[in-house]
This record gives sequence, structure tokens and C-alpha cells, in this order.
Amino acid sequence: KHNKFYFVVEPLEEEVFTAIKDGKIPEIRVKKKDPAIRDAFVEAGYDSKTATSVKEVFNGNVFIDDTRGQVYGPEVMEMVLDMFRNVMNQGPLAREPCVKVKVMLKDMKLHEDAIHRGPSQVYPAIRDGIRGAMMTGRPLLFEPQQVLHIEAPVDYMGEVSKIVNNKRGQLLDMQQEGSLTVIRAKLPVSEMFGWSSDLRSATGGRGSSSLVDQMFEKLPEELQQKVVSLIMGRKGLTAAQVGA
Repeated sequence: KHNKFYFVVEPLEEEVFTAIKDGKIPEIRVKKKDPAIRDAFVEAGYDSKTATSVKEVFNGNVFIDDTRGQVYGPEVMEMVLDMFRNVMNQGPLAREPCVKVKVMLKDMKLHEDAIHRGPSQVYPAIRDGIRGAMMTGRPLLFEPQQVLHIEAPVDYMGEVSKIVNNKRGQLLDMQQEGSLTVIRAKLPVSEMFGWSSDLRSATGGRGSSSLVDQMFEKLPEELQQKVVSLIMGRKGLTAAQVGA
């Protein structure tokens, strides 16, 4: 009520996210102007002004202070960054972690009386402001995927394809090597329970698989709300506790 924070939230640029993953941009809270951090962001595509305004890199997310001339800004900035971390750890959808998010603080209006600028007044305003901005952009859940190398006798190629498809999987490549079919397939981790026994059953005990790669991909639109509800139930969350 006494304090207002205005945020813009966008997907983080691919070049910046890659630089963070590769260690070229460190995960850090920037306490003072750091030429090395600025240069790393410029190399990843930011202009010098934006690069200098980066205040934190946390778990593949970036916070930028885009305000100007805020009298009380330095006083509350640590609290702003604390809540940035809080929301990135517990996002608006079922309080799941966020990744590849760019949060920009555009403006703030703070009460002139210091007693009304304490953590109990400021923390909720920041947290709800960031989550509210995210909700206007229709956030989505991503799910872990695994790429598997599967081998089975040629006669069982159809059966292997069937169990991959039944588990929302994708066939990425299929080749015949002698009497074996060699398949590369991508499957959601949530559908992998019982995979080994299903593969053995479908191939008369002669099929095998090994992990090649893993990544996160967008959960299909038709499953978004169902999975959010399942996670909320597991965590004991109510509808009033999620979203903004």
C-alpha cells in the first residue's frame, strides 16, 4: 500500500543464457560497478548502459535496475534482490523454480517515512510485483526430457516404437545394424517410470537402453494446468497461494 515497484519481465536472451551456462558470465550479486561483468554482458549482446545496470545473475536469471534518480533506491536494493531470488526459486506457477528470466525494475514509489520502508512492507510488494509481471506474460512449465540410445532385435522395432509413442516420446533416429535396430528417442522423465521393465517385456528381454543426453522442454499446452494442479496438491498449495 505504501510502496510500489514496477517491473517488466521478459525471456532472457539466448546469447546471455548461453554465456551464463558456459561460465563466461558468473552467477553473482554485483555489489559495485564491475568492468569484467559489464564487458561479459556487452560481449553477449547488451549495450554498455544495460550491462552496467545488471545487479544480479542467479540460477540462469538476470536482474536489471533500470531506475534513475531514486532517493531511496540504494536503501532497498538488497531487499529487492533478495525477493528476486525468492521468486526465481518459487515462481508463480505452483512455486516451481524459474530459469531464463530477465527481470527489469523500471520504477519505484516509496514512502518517505523510513518506518514504512522496512522488510515487512517492502518484501511483499516486490515479490507480488515480480510474480504479477510474470503472470501477465502467461508463464509455462518446462519438463525434464531424456534422450536414450535403444538397441533391440529388428523384429521388435515396431514394439519399441509403440512404447516410445505411448510415453509421449519422439523417435529421433532409427538405423539397422546387422540384426539390431538402433534407435535414438527422447522421452519425458515423468513418463519413464517402469521404462526398463516395459522395454524388456516388449522385446522378450532382449532390448536395452542407455542415457545419451538430458534437457528441459516446454510441457505440452494441454498438460499445463493438469501438472500445475498435481504439483499444487503435492505441495499442499491452494489456488490463493499461487499466481501473483
